[in-house]
Amino acid sequence: MNLSTSIEYVPGIGPKKAAVLIGEMSVRTVGDLLSCYPYKYVDRSRFYMISECTDTMSYIQLRGKIVRMEKRGEGRSLRLVAVFTDGRSFIDLVWFKGLRFVEEKLRLNTMYIVFGKPSRFGDRLNIAHPEIEPLNEANIEKNSGLQPFYNTTEKMKNNFLASNAIRKFVCTILSDRDLFIPETLPEDIVRQFALMPKAEAVRCVHCPVNGEQLSAARRRLKFEELFYIQLSIIRQTKLREQKYKGFVFPVIGDYFNRFYRECLPFELTGAQKRVLREIRADVGSGRQMNRLLQGDVGSGKTIVALMCCLMAIDNGFQAAIMAPTEILATQHYQSIAEMVRPLGIDVRLLTGSTKKRDREETASALEEGRLQIIIGTHALIEDTVKFHNLGMVIIDEQHRFGVAQRARLWTKNVVPPHILVMTATPIPRTLAMTIYGDLDVSVIDELPPGRKPIATYHYFDNSRASLNRFIQSQIEQGRQVYVVYPLIQESEKLDLKNLETGYAAMREVFPQYVTVMVHGKMKPADKDAAMARFVFGEAQIMVATTVIEVGVNVPNATVMVIESAERFGLSQLHQLRGRVGRGGEQSYCILMSSYKIADDTRRRLQIMTETNDGFQIAEADLNLRGPGDIEGTVQSGLPFALRIANLATDGRILQAARTVAKDLLDDDPELSKPEHEILVRQLELLKRDKINWGVIS
Repeated sequence: MNLSTSIEYVPGIGPKKAAVLIGEMSVRTVGDLLSCYPYKYVDRSRFYMISECTDTMSYIQLRGKIVRMEKRGEGRSLRLVAVFTDGRSFIDLVWFKGLRFVEEKLRLNTMYIVFGKPSRFGDRLNIAHPEIEPLNEANIEKNSGLQPFYNTTEKMKNNFLASNAIRKFVCTILSDRDLFIPETLPEDIVRQFALMPKAEAVRCVHCPVNGEQLSAARRRLKFEELFYIQLSIIRQTKLREQKYKGFVFPVIGDYFNRFYRECLPFELTGAQKRVLREIRADVGSGRQMNRLLQGDVGSGKTIVALMCCLMAIDNGFQAAIMAPTEILATQHYQSIAEMVRPLGIDVRLLTGSTKKRDREETASALEEGRLQIIIGTHALIEDTVKFHNLGMVIIDEQHRFGVAQRARLWTKNVVPPHILVMTATPIPRTLAMTIYGDLDVSVIDELPPGRKPIATYHYFDNSRASLNRFIQSQIEQGRQVYVVYPLIQESEKLDLKNLETGYAAMREVFPQYVTVMVHGKMKPADKDAAMARFVFGEAQIMVATTVIEVGVNVPNATVMVIESAERFGLSQLHQLRGRVGRGGEQSYCILMSSYKIADDTRRRLQIMTETNDGFQIAEADLNLRGPGDIEGTVQSGLPFALRIANLATDGRILQAARTVAKDLLDDDPELSKPEHEILVRQLELLKRDKINWGVIS
């Protein structure tokens, strides 16, 4: 047996189970299965007395005998119950499936080892579908260490491919004397970081003798995984830099300097100045800039974006700013056009709503070079839009555009323009290094002076009356209010009903005020009209879904009420809160939830009340959600799937892996040295390494 052996030839699997493994986990070969690492381990070195056990314990291991077996219930509730004793106390072992097989297998008054998760039914403890084996020296030795648990799906469980079965198949593979697991890292890296050899690490991660051995195996496999991700990202970046030489902006000229001296609406923060210096170095270097600008809501990214445009114009180039929504594009246009009016710069807006005559005139001015800054939506990437000499592209809320959409804008020139992508969603350092590892990262981590922190409070649904009084007091002071409801695909009809009910309730409670409703299921024209009424102050209350998360800037809005706040993630709560606090008045965010919420949900809402710092919130979000949820959101952004590394906790390993990968490529950009042949081969193998994480339970 070798790593490329088809999975169906592993004893006990066969064609039918192999088809399930291929369909559910993309496991086609022995090597694929060995790369499905356990997600947790349970210590089986201890036997418990039944009297010690409670239903709050995760897993227990017992030894004793079955004194009685009987079937209870009927139809779908039919179950087999075995009364198990350790000689002092009793516990029920319960099976709901495979009753005949279990009944034939078990014998009364025979000593067994029982392992499983305890629960309570009435006043009796029970274990549902326990692992059970005869008590003998071989089984005691086999089950005396750390037992691995593997991710499975419902379909796998229904086809006898639960975690225990996967463990047995892995053990069968590893016990094959002919199995050869080759080394996948250069010898000098293994030696430099005192890493466990690959073959030993694979064996120890599946069959660890103790915690120390397991820790060393996991460290080796995590390092390798993160190293190859970083090697792939940095290699692609270097290849792109070699292929695309950027425009050189040698001067900081009259437009930039006049704007800085005469038109700045406020003094730049130290963070904004630092970011501008980083961008200035990029555009003067002769290489194409690819930079990610992170800045919390309200940190002043738009000013930085405009000053980047002025660098391009000073050097005879055009600039384009692309935003995901028409409202956001319009707001960028209005604020930028106003700020540069004294400079005589031609700034225009191009969206789907632009009239044909204006569109044609804009396209003509753009192609002839008379138009210096164009701001728009997806309309900018249409084939009819041609630039005279596009030198700077700025993409706002870049995660809302597909890669192909962004690439179409980048190819509007023979020589690709400089690229600045901006996001108001702070990204934890480990995620930025991984998902955006091919971009240089700048961070605006300082808010402009005078901004008042948004006061955030968590209230339960029984505080509705006091909330309504607070809303009224704010509106009486001339302020406006957002009320946001979740709209989640899985329960769309129910959520929409909640939204509509909330809209009706607001109109009933506040009949003297104008209330508008906005959600993604509305016709675009109706949605834009409702938003416009709120933006221009005709409506005092907007009841909406998260369509307002990005793209609404109303300085007069001071209250953000988030209904069913327990159904939102931290990042989304923070983005929604960022819709207020944009003027000079004190603003408020009210998180409404039911009283019965889980402890981790309560902690999530508490974090929101404790800090306005988006970067602290992003780190907390990463740690709270853990690898399970993260994989669902970032796998598509990685060159290879994460199988064992956890971006929430493995930051130090990631940093070390990135440093090694960068140093290695600085020394050998083409990976042409003989000792690096192993790297090229492994990168090619990993290209096909994708898991369907969406089906994992």
